[in-house]
Amino acid sequence: MTTADRSMNSSWGVFASVVVLLSGLFSVLQGIVAIFAPDPYYVVSHGALFMLDISGWGWWNLIIGILIVLTAGGLFAGQTWARIVAIILAVLSALGQLVLIPAQPWWSAIVIAMDVLIIYAVTTHGGRQHTEA
Repeated sequence: MTTADRSMNSSWGVFASVVVLLSGLFSVLQGIVAIFAPDPYYVVSHGALFMLDISGWGWWNLIIGILIVLTAGGLFAGQTWARIVAIILAVLSALGQLVLIPAQPWWSAIVIAMDVLIIYAVTTHGGRQHTEA
């Protein structure tokens, strides 16, 4: 294996780690904003008015974001458990964002796209480790 092959594989692992870190920071930021500046969200459905509190989802995003940031540290260290946890947290983050689409459509779409990118990067490229024979 050439040096270029090894650097390409390790650069994909770094890319996956950076994408995970960036998504975690986005979720932390979204959680902090939702907790400290909660706006009620109103939905009218079949003649009924529902008022939802966004701060509860803010805590969800904050916790998931912190866990994703910690998982990024494990990915930078090359830990196998971090790849599995990153995929699980990306799926949970995307599911949480689906609920927030009516309240924050663009931001939720960006975070869902980042979560899909995490799943792609970690499953396809994040774990390629080659040793010299």
